[in-house]
Amino acid sequence: MDLRKIKKLIELLDESGIAEIEVTEGEESVRISRYGSAAAVVQAPGPVPFPHPIAAGAPVAPAAGVSPPSPAAAEERPSPKGFEIEAPMVGTMYRSSSPGAPPFVEVGSRISAGDVVCIIEAMKILNQIESDVSGVVSEILVENGQPVEFGQTLIVVE
Repeated sequence: MDLRKIKKLIELLDESGIAEIEVTEGEESVRISRYGSAAAVVQAPGPVPFPHPIAAGAPVAPAAGVSPPSPAAAEERPSPKGFEIEAPMVGTMYRSSSPGAPPFVEVGSRISAGDVVCIIEAMKILNQIESDVSGVVSEILVENGQPVEFGQTLIVVE
């Protein structure tokens, strides 16, 4: 791997605040970690271990520290009534354009199709999320500054 590419990766790591990055080109691979003992390690790929297959119908134990969702947890919040505005990407949702600014929408706000309802920050880019429908905001399901997943319902409009 070219030394200039490795230096560029190190610069990107410093600028972005990412803890670790790994890039593979052909048979060469480089992993750069902000917290590791070595700054960069170039290695040839090794054998890939495959997990043991699980027989059909065999019980699967949950991972340590992970409890399966209880049926009561799924019933806590009934499915929302109205149009759901969903997150089109993974990121952090913000309800206003800046920390001191008023929120784009509140519960009870009347909105039109095309109105900005929130911002999702993904990879240091602020993406305005617009409503596809007109109506009244009945629920805001994500708090300001909270991480969101792709497809997660953010706001319900009646």
